[in-house]
Amino acid sequence: MAKVDNKGMVRGTAGPVVYRGYRDMNIIQGKPRKFKQTSESIRASTEFGLSSTTAAVIRNAFQPAYIHRDGKAVSRSTQLVYRGIRGSVSGSVGRRDLHDADLDSIIGMDFNIKSRLSEVLQVSQRVERDGQGRISVFMGALNAKTDIRVPLSISKAVSKYRIRFSLIGFNFRQEYYEYLEVKDVEVRKHGQLEAQEIRFETQPEADQLLMLSVSLLAYSKTRMEEGHVLLNSKEFSPCAIIAAYAAEEPGEFPEGPVNMELSEAQQARGASIYNMCYEGNRLLRD
Repeated sequence: MAKVDNKGMVRGTAGPVVYRGYRDMNIIQGKPRKFKQTSESIRASTEFGLSSTTAAVIRNAFQPAYIHRDGKAVSRSTQLVYRGIRGSVSGSVGRRDLHDADLDSIIGMDFNIKSRLSEVLQVSQRVERDGQGRISVFMGALNAKTDIRVPLSISKAVSKYRIRFSLIGFNFRQEYYEYLEVKDVEVRKHGQLEAQEIRFETQPEADQLLMLSVSLLAYSKTRMEEGHVLLNSKEFSPCAIIAAYAAEEPGEFPEGPVNMELSEAQQARGASIYNMCYEGNRLLRD
């Protein structure tokens, strides 16, 4: 029931209308109403939640590569994953995940836009995959003096750079990821490199979705023999995903909680395999 207070302001409810005061104004609002969600809206909201937990797994897996991410990396990565899943042509809404996605949306994902990889490391990179599933990166010739651009705050301190290629295999349906291989290429501050092929010898499992990142690490030399200090910070930590390949045999969606039992082959390299702590499959089941 609406009433007039001692200042002449109407307060309270009258039918579907709510009256309230703000400073010298009378505000009139409609009552909030409950809306019944349709099955389509439930599936759409589930899919966004799926994208959020999927993007979190990707960020956690690549954390050793990017070291420092920017504050908007969470929302940005979620949106890119969501765009990829929405672009799927092989799965229906509420019954698809990153294994069904258009992975082109993932390629180029920067983890720190304060130092975009394409702006800092200006050298060509072409990624190819052979018939056995092995990855090769063909990197163009590099002149560190002109092709690597770092902030003035660290440019004088830099003594060398390390270009790091990190290959990770993901299986979201079996809820694990695996650090497959890391390749480093080093160059001195004013050094040069000829064009070269960086080849990964690991043959991934058929159920693994592959992602390859490139990061740039800058080091300064200390007075200690062969000692170097990493200069990367929240303001400078370039890293981006430069390639992504769908799994050849991702497997079916699990009907219940996944038991992380490693196969005999996986047990031999178990130290590189991690449980995702992934909620996506539960969201799809619910």
